[in-house]
Order: sequence, then structure tokens, then C-alpha cells
Amino acid sequence: MPRFAANLSMLFTEVPFLDRFERAARAGFSSVEVQFPYEAPAAEIRARLQANRLKMVLHNLPGGDWAAGDRGIAANPARVDEFRAGVAKAISYATTLGVPQLNCLAGKAPEGVSDAVVRQTFVDNVRFAAKALKEAGLKLLLEPINNYDVPGFWLNRTDLAISVIEEVGADNVFVQYDIYHAQRYEGELAATMTRCLKHIGHIQVADNPGRNEPGTGEIHYEFLFAHLDRIGYQGYVGCEYKPAGQTEAGLAWLEQARRRLKATS
Repeated sequence: MPRFAANLSMLFTEVPFLDRFERAARAGFSSVEVQFPYEAPAAEIRARLQANRLKMVLHNLPGGDWAAGDRGIAANPARVDEFRAGVAKAISYATTLGVPQLNCLAGKAPEGVSDAVVRQTFVDNVRFAAKALKEAGLKLLLEPINNYDVPGFWLNRTDLAISVIEEVGADNVFVQYDIYHAQRYEGELAATMTRCLKHIGHIQVADNPGRNEPGTGEIHYEFLFAHLDRIGYQGYVGCEYKPAGQTEAGLAWLEQARRRLKATS
């Protein structure tokens, strides 16, 4: 049965960040993930994890200045030094928090730079990060993001991510497969997950349109969750969606999914 992790950057935002760990545990989660944990001291986050018996299964590498419009910097040739300094910072947090994998955001292709240069920059940065993470016993994830939500985001398709992984040639680099982004830009969800299973290290969910809870849109999550069991997916499923209302009020889908999966296992 898929192991669901609450994304504390998007769920339980009714309370401050450090209070979300308790809310997640009270809602029945045993695992959490975070986009960017860096505004809080790692030791304080670790204390909240321990107090609530939670495991953090994922966070991102630093992604630049989010408020200024950055959505990652790994494909920007002008920011290589910044990216590589961020890798060290992320490893430090992950080591303190017991996080097994870190997500790398390519970011938007900078204007006036050829696609060949953007790709080579990204490949070189992924290779650098993969080596550093390997030495720390960590996996690196690459997340394709659709160009409707983030125009210009360079890594926008699953096959592009896999081509980068194959070029890098490291055995600790995988795809972070976000079903919402994949549905918006690719479709063929079940077939893609089957075909690319060996490359997928983490999955995230939200429905479309709206990026709200599973069950609020067009994606047939009851089928997809059972499909993940059928194909033998062993990773976590991150709940990275925007609650349509209050977070706890929108968690009925999760209990229903768990009941259905338990009944068929």
C-alpha cells in the first residue's frame, strides 16, 4: 500500500510551520515532506519530528529567491556557485533530520542562453550534487514541472528527466514524479509510471484542475493508487496539494484510499 507523506509546505498552513508537525501526526500521518525547511533551525525541526514520531522523507535543495520568482537554479549557468553551496546546506539539513532524499529543481531557462548550454549546466550540476549526496548516503531526485503553471521551467517532461539521469550516469539519481504536473503536460499516467518505474524515486499527488485534494478533479486516483501496488512501487507518495478548504476537513480522500487499498491487499 502506498505510504502517504504530508507536505507541510502546503498542508496545515492554518498554523505556523513548526506547529504543522503536531497537526500532521494528529491527522494520522507518520511521514512528512517539506519544500524548503531552511527558515527554521534544523535542530528545532528535528525536535518536532521526534516529539510527534514523524519521519521526514524529502525536502528540496535551496531553490533561489522564491519570492522574486525563482523556481530553482540548477539549470542557470550564472548561478552555479550558488547552486553548489546550496547542495552542502541541504546535505547538512538532511543529515540532521534523517532525510533520505533531496529534490533538485532545474528552474526556468534563463533568457538569451541556448538550450544546449542550459542542459549542460543542469547535467553538470546534477552530476556534482549526485556525487556529494552519494558520499552522504542520500538519493537525488529531479522533478519535471509543467509549463502551464511555471512558464519556462526547463525540466518539463518525464522523458527529459530520464535522459538527464542516463547522461549523468549516477546510481543515486531518480525522478520525482508529480502526478499533477504530469497530468497537465503529458497524461498517460499509469503507462508512464509502469514504463519508468525503475527511475521513479518519489511520487507526489494533487488533482487537476485546481491542484486540490485527490478526488476533486479529473484524475482517477482510486485506480492509480491500486496501480502503484500492482506495479510494485515501494516509495512514498507526497501529498503536495492545495487544500480546497481547511486541511483536516479535506482528508476524507486519504482515509477512503487507505480503506480501499487495505481491502484489496
